[in-house]
Amino acid sequence: MKICIIGAGAIGGLLAAKLAASGEDVTVVARGAQLAAIKSDGLRLIGEEGDVQDGDIHVRPRAVGTVKEAGPHDLVLLGMKAHQVAEIIPDLPATFTDETMVLTAQNGIPWWYFLKQESPFAGRRLESVDPGGIIAGGLPAERVIGSVVYPAAEIAAPGVIRLIEGNRFSLAEIDNSKSPRIEAVSQAFTRAGFKAPVVSDIRAEIWTKLWGNLSFNPISALTHATLAAICADPLTRALAADMMREAQAIGERLGIRFRIPLEKRIAGAAAVGEHKTSMLQDVESGRFIEIDALVGSVIELGEITGVPTPNISAVYACVKLLAQTAQAQKGAVRIVTL
Repeated sequence: MKICIIGAGAIGGLLAAKLAASGEDVTVVARGAQLAAIKSDGLRLIGEEGDVQDGDIHVRPRAVGTVKEAGPHDLVLLGMKAHQVAEIIPDLPATFTDETMVLTAQNGIPWWYFLKQESPFAGRRLESVDPGGIIAGGLPAERVIGSVVYPAAEIAAPGVIRLIEGNRFSLAEIDNSKSPRIEAVSQAFTRAGFKAPVVSDIRAEIWTKLWGNLSFNPISALTHATLAAICADPLTRALAADMMREAQAIGERLGIRFRIPLEKRIAGAAAVGEHKTSMLQDVESGRFIEIDALVGSVIELGEITGVPTPNISAVYACVKLLAQTAQAQKGAVRIVTL
């Protein structure tokens, strides 16, 4: 399969490395130091052990700097953060054939959430994740395949991805139908060593992951604490639980059945250990925070469904201002050892 991965960051790089190593024809679209490193020395994936050892992956996928350079592909993976999708939409048709699929791999509520489903809110657009309708207007829903990304990874150095834990990518047509093309994508991911089931209710899977992300990510960005520390502290654990209860009420109004108890979901986050969430990593690196896809979208869904979100909204207000302040000052926020 000819696969283009737009955004060779932590997750995009993980996908590129393993898919290329399994024999797929992979092109990555990257920028800056990451692009330069992949062009000069390829892409390296360090396994969960943390050190480069036999069995880790070193591949040399084709690397380009723009979407237009990539050309037509069978499958396009959108590996960037949710707030970066709109900017590539005008150039995305350069990657299309008549049959090209576009797999979304963003955290949070996707822009297509209310498309191709039976719902009182069917067809509704979420301003928080698709301002002005740019994405929906430029990317036909018929091309879209949904996913829920479970691995945690990070960029260890330009051209080097470190897998922290996890290897599951849940896949689905966004109308939850079974199709030959979604099975083909699942098989390609499986050959690459991922667990890649085709799930029957992609939106329920989205909420299972988002349930923790909408609370732990912004709390970690504000406190600079790891998942283990947030769950161990009674006050932040209680705050996360309150935010999750509000989100559960919204999801249930939308017809979502939460399959695990809230405390079990918190225990799962604690089990990840001393891991910095992606939002905390972005705060410390001075990168833009994906706050709207993870938190702002839930507040918008609360408004749509008539569910109050006092705890989510308070945390959102604080982390949103933190992000705006860091961007205005062109700075990063981190705790340093004195």
